[in-house]
Amino acid sequence: MTFDYKKEFKELYNPTTKPHIIDVPEMNFILIEGTGNPNEKDGEYSQAIELLYAVAYTIKMSYKGDYNISGFFEYVVPPLEGFWWQDGVKGVDAFSKENFKWIALIRLPEFVTESDFLWAIAETTKKNKKDYSNIEFRSIREGLCVQAMHIGPYIDEPNTVDKMHKYISSKGYELDINSDRYHHEIYLNNPSKTPSEKLKTVIRHPIKLSK
Repeated sequence: MTFDYKKEFKELYNPTTKPHIIDVPEMNFILIEGTGNPNEKDGEYSQAIELLYAVAYTIKMSYKGDYNISGFFEYVVPPLEGFWWQDGVKGVDAFSKENFKWIALIRLPEFVTESDFLWAIAETTKKNKKDYSNIEFRSIREGLCVQAMHIGPYIDEPNTVDKMHKYISSKGYELDINSDRYHHEIYLNNPSKTPSEKLKTVIRHPIKLSK
């Protein structure tokens, strides 16, 4: 059976709509950093997503070629994720998208090493004749966070975020967004194929105990 991270790690990818606290473990990702409005047609963000998926699928389909990844098992490519921030803003201002700074990322299976990643970059570059040099392999541990499932348009996310922040305050925690910890979104639907009112997005914010 093909391994599906969304099904096997429901606490990370299928939380309830009620805010709750979670300790997020270390995971490996491929990622690209960029700036600007993610909705810009053919913009930096959309190009970054295309590059990320190309490398992700090179790794996923590696077993059909000559390259052998130790410990490989067939799996569903995990969902696209994003870290978002803006200078001078604690959180995000959804109405100033042109000021966004972002990290687009896709989780890697545990068996993928940095050497396997470098092979995938070289293989994808050779196949597609594009520049993949801005994609990084990085281990990330988010640690203590509050999260909830947001259902509906992205523009309505502040309503869910407000509930999350009220919840952590009631539990003795405070927001810990800073230069190393960000507003985090995990996209469970393709927005081009899903009605906006049915979009499912995991929203996650870093927290710490209140002083």
